[in-house]
Amino acid sequence: MHTKNPTAPLLPAAQTYAPSGAWSTLTRWWRARAPLAPVNRCLNLALQGGGAHGAFTWGVLDALLEEPSINFEALSGSSAGAVNAVVMTQGWIRGGRAGARAALRDFWLEVGQQIPWPMVTQGQGDSMNLTAATRVLAQWMGLFSPAHLNPLGFNPLRDMLAKHIDFESIRRSSPFLLYVGATHVNTGKLRLFREHELELNMLLASACLPRVHHTVAIDGEQYWDGGYSANPALFPLLHGTRSHDILLILLAPHLQDDVGLSMDAIASRIQDLGFTTHLMREMQLLAQAASGKSRSNVNQARFHMIDAGNLEVMRRNETKMLAYAPFLEMLRDYGRERAQHWLAENLHCVGRRNTLDWSHWMETGATSDPRRQAILNR
Repeated sequence: MHTKNPTAPLLPAAQTYAPSGAWSTLTRWWRARAPLAPVNRCLNLALQGGGAHGAFTWGVLDALLEEPSINFEALSGSSAGAVNAVVMTQGWIRGGRAGARAALRDFWLEVGQQIPWPMVTQGQGDSMNLTAATRVLAQWMGLFSPAHLNPLGFNPLRDMLAKHIDFESIRRSSPFLLYVGATHVNTGKLRLFREHELELNMLLASACLPRVHHTVAIDGEQYWDGGYSANPALFPLLHGTRSHDILLILLAPHLQDDVGLSMDAIASRIQDLGFTTHLMREMQLLAQAASGKSRSNVNQARFHMIDAGNLEVMRRNETKMLAYAPFLEMLRDYGRERAQHWLAENLHCVGRRNTLDWSHWMETGATSDPRRQAILNR
């Protein structure tokens, strides 16, 4: 059984009379100072994938879970976004908010042990780089199939997920609606796996990069990373939930100020586009639907966003492979900072109105970075 939070009324009922004179003055004075009626601060989360960059989402979730007035109903994610969603759910089952924070921390700290320090070099400022040998290995992944580079199908993520997640408990008593996205290889269609059916292979399918991992088979069908078909899927958060507030946590910049002419830069941008095009198309369709006058789910939805936007350290695709603890902890701290800023500016808007002008965002690439202009409908 799922725990859902009924939506509370947003404002007190309108009065049916118009007071006058001294009584009118007193009434206006009281209304100006009376607190607004309590709202249901319940969020649906849309979590984007991005490999090691998912540690930024870890930081965002950590800050959100610290805020006791926020509840959650549904989580939609692909790849690292799906992993974050499921790990958070597992922790919540074991220990509520504190358990969810601990589960995310324990999982990402173990991820950070996958790359030994000699494979990483310190760059300028906070940046970190892969060594030359590691870069060569990354290039080989583009030349050879996983069957050649990894004939035994070694996948450390499988062992970590099996260790940290009790899929039976999630199927039995998930506190949230879960939408785990994977891409059906033969058709290219999105497949959403739900909490009541979730198993290890389904989560591995959502994070299956075909140049790195062996294709994941489920019921005789082949699946790749969910980012190829939705990163993440928004539509289930509009139609299958009670809450109307959707918070997008995005990792990949959809606008690049400058795209280099080198083969590496071109390949990097092609990969970015492959993982963001579906989201942009879905957002454009939703923006068009929201501009209409119908009382559809889209019109009732309130959208919010926390993104990694202009963080230079996350603009390089090679760092998506950087499963190195200091780098992941740095991204966590960035995520916490962005989320804390968003909460300070926008918490009072949850349950009341949008804080994302997504038409402006799609045109300008403006982000939730506190050092840039906030995107608010004030």
